[in-house]
Amino acid sequence: MNYIFLLLVTFKIIKRKLMQLKEIMGFQASHSHSTKWIPQPIFKAKEVPIDVHENSLIQRTTPNLIDHSQTNSNYILSGYDSWVARHPSALNSFERLMKNATGKRIILFLDYDGTLSPIVNDPDRAFMSEEMRATVHEVATYFPTAIISGRSRDKVQDFVKLNNLYYAGSHGMDIMAPSVPITSSAGEHIEISINKSCTEVPFQPAKKYLPAIREILRILRDEVEQIKGAMVEDNGFCVSVHFRQVQEKDYGLLEEKVKSVLEKHPQFCLTEGKKVMEIRPSIKWNKGNAVEYFLDTLGLSSCNDILPVYIGDDRTDEDAFKVIQSREQGYPIIVSSVPRETNALYSLRDPSEVLMFLSRLAKWRKTAY
Repeated sequence: MNYIFLLLVTFKIIKRKLMQLKEIMGFQASHSHSTKWIPQPIFKAKEVPIDVHENSLIQRTTPNLIDHSQTNSNYILSGYDSWVARHPSALNSFERLMKNATGKRIILFLDYDGTLSPIVNDPDRAFMSEEMRATVHEVATYFPTAIISGRSRDKVQDFVKLNNLYYAGSHGMDIMAPSVPITSSAGEHIEISINKSCTEVPFQPAKKYLPAIREILRILRDEVEQIKGAMVEDNGFCVSVHFRQVQEKDYGLLEEKVKSVLEKHPQFCLTEGKKVMEIRPSIKWNKGNAVEYFLDTLGLSSCNDILPVYIGDDRTDEDAFKVIQSREQGYPIIVSSVPRETNALYSLRDPSEVLMFLSRLAKWRKTAY
C-alpha cells in the first residue's frame, strides 16, 4: 500500500510540473482539455519617475524582471523575443518584404541618431561609420532617400556628408526638398519659396518662432549649463537639453529649470527623447508631416505603386510610422534592442542591423533589375 501511495504522489507531482512547464512555454489547457497556443504578454520596461512629482518628464527605465528562481529560464521566451514575434525582424523577413516590393517604387526615409549612428554620451560626436556612409550613398543612387532628424538640418547634413539625398532637420520643421509647388494630404495648397535659379530651398513651417527660439536658447544656456553634465544644443527650430551625463540627484533641478523657461513661452511644448528634453514650437508639424511633404513634392503622394520605408529609433519617429500605416503601403521599421510600444510593423536591433538591411536592399536592387 505504501508503495502504491508513493507512486500516486509521484504521479501528481510530475503532472503538476508538466502543467507548469506548459504555462511557461505559453500553453494553457482549455476547459475542453484541448491544448492551444496562448500569446504571452510582452514584458515591457517599467518607467519610474526620478523625483516625487507625478508630472515629472525625466524618467528612468528599469526592466520588469522575472523571478527565474521559480522557473526554468531555458524555457522562457525573453521579453525581446516575444516582442519581436509581434514586430518581426526586417532582416529575417527581408525576402518576403522584397517579394511584395516587386514592381513598386521604394522611397527610403531614415532617422540619424540611433539609426545611422550609435547613441553616444557627447551628441557632437555621433559620427556614422564610413561603411554606413558608403551604404547610404549606394541605396540613395537607387531610391529617393531622405534623412529626417531632430538635429538641425545643417548639422545632420554635416554628419552625413552626402549630396545625393534629401534632408529634414528639427523633426521635419526644416526641409530641403525638390523646389516645386505642392499640396498637402488634405488638398490644401502650400506655398514654398523658389529662388531665381530654381534650386532647392528650405521649407520651414515654424520660421516665425525663430526669435523666441533664440531667446529660449540664450536663457537655457545661462541656467542649465550650470548643472554638471547638462548640455544645451541648438537644433535650429528646437532646443535640446541633453542629460545623459547628468547625475540622477540633479534630474529634478534640471527639469525644474527647463520648465521654468517654458512657462514664459506658452507657444512652445516640452517633449522627451533618449536622455534629452526638447523645447519645440507647438505647431501641428512632425516627422509624419515631413514624410507626407516629401511624397507630395516628389509627386508620389497619390501613387499606388510606391513603397515608403521608414527606419527610426526615436519616439518622434512614431508619427512617421503612423503615416505609413495609415497609407496601408510601406514598411515602418523601428530600431530597438528592448521591447517598447510602437506603431512600427517591423524591427531592427541596432545601427549594425540597419547597415545590414540597407546593404541587402542595395544588393537586391542591383540583382533585381
